[in-house]
Amino acid sequence: MAKFKQDFTKQDPWRIFRIMSEFVDGFESLSDTENAICIFGSSCAKSSDKFFKLAEKTGFKLAKAGYSIMTGAGNGIMEAANKGCLKAKGDSIGLNILIPAEQKPNKYITRLLEFRYFFCRKVMFAKYGKAFVVFPGGYGTMDEFFEAIALVQTERIEPFPIVLVGSSYWRNMLSWLKGTVLKSGYLKKKDLLIFKLIDEPSEIVTYINKFYE
Repeated sequence: MAKFKQDFTKQDPWRIFRIMSEFVDGFESLSDTENAICIFGSSCAKSSDKFFKLAEKTGFKLAKAGYSIMTGAGNGIMEAANKGCLKAKGDSIGLNILIPAEQKPNKYITRLLEFRYFFCRKVMFAKYGKAFVVFPGGYGTMDEFFEAIALVQTERIEPFPIVLVGSSYWRNMLSWLKGTVLKSGYLKKKDLLIFKLIDEPSEIVTYINKFYE
C-alpha cells in the first residue's frame, strides 16, 4: 500500500481553528449590524436583465427605508442590490465566498467579509438578516431559500420575512410544492405560509416594515 506524507494542517482537527476564526471575524465585524436585509439571486444575471433592474430598485428602496443591504458580494443580482443600496447611500455589505471558480467582490460594497466555508457565511446571513429577499437564481440561491424556510419550519429560529421575487420564475416550483409535495403529505398548509411572493419593491418594503411593527 502506498504511503502518503501527512500534512497536519489539512487534518480535520486543525481545520476547526480556521472555522472558529471565520465565526469570530464575522461576529466581530457584523456586531453593529441591526437592520440588514439579505438579498439573494443569480450571479449570472446581466445588467440588461429585468431582475437585475428589479434587484437594484429593491436595494435602493430598502436602503432609503433605513435598512442595510447584505449580499453574497458577487455579480448579477448581488451586484444590483449593492448598487441600489450605494445609490441610496446605505450600508452595502458583501459576504464573499472563496471558491475555485474565483468570485470577485462587486464594486458597490462598502463593507466586505470573506469566507472559505459556506456554512460559516450562511450563519452570518441567518444571524444578522432581518429578512431574506430571494430573486431568481440557481442552486446557491435555492439553498439559501430552503434552509431559511426549514429553520423557521422546525422552529430553530424565530419567524422572519422571507420573500420570493419573480412570479414568472418561481411559478412552476410553487406549483410543484403545492401539487406534489403538499398533496403527498410531506408538507402542511401552514408551511407554505412561511414565505411570501412579492414582485413590487415598494410592497416588499411595506411588508417588512409591517412585520416589525
